Amino acid sequence: MSISSFALQTNFNVKNAMASNTLSDLMRVRKETIRSCMSDFENEEHKLENVLTINGSQYVNDSKAVNVNATYYALDSMEHATIWIVGGVDEENDYDILLPLVNEKVNAIICLGHNNDKLINTFGNVVDFMIETTCVRDAVKIAYKLSREGETVLFSPAGQCESMTEGYQERGKSFKEAVRQL
Repeated sequence: MSISSFALQTNFNVKNAMASNTLSDLMRVRKETIRSCMSDFENEEHKLENVLTINGSQYVNDSKAVNVNATYYALDSMEHATIWIVGGVDEENDYDILLPLVNEKVNAIICLGHNNDKLINTFGNVVDFMIETTCVRDAVKIAYKLSREGETVLFSPAGQCESMTEGYQERGKSFKEAVRQL
């Protein structure tokens, strides 16, 4: 089966599909059933979810990426220049593994939250533009003003929400609503 026929084509999903295919093969699931599942699978909400394309820029909600590893796969899947909205509770995050991807793919970083020192120290000399804000709505407005046709605006926080009452689902809904209001 060709990767181009997968419903989800990011590197992370291709690896998951390969593992699933191997297990299905061991369990003697029919190849046609496997093909059907791989081509019809729908992505879950808040995981590399395409929200809208506005003025040629794609807005992607990856609010479920509440750790550096998840954000690594999100950044790795970006095919166009990216404006990255990042931030949340820094639980001793090591952002260094993201440096090659940020250097290659990210034009601007919008830090979301109250304590962004580690993000600024890690990526401040890597991107041309970096700014801080404390709310999703403002982050989306800034991204809109910065974005150019063909770019992607990626909301992939790499950390838990700072508010105890808000989870990744609520933060993702806030991102999608802010995008729709542009």
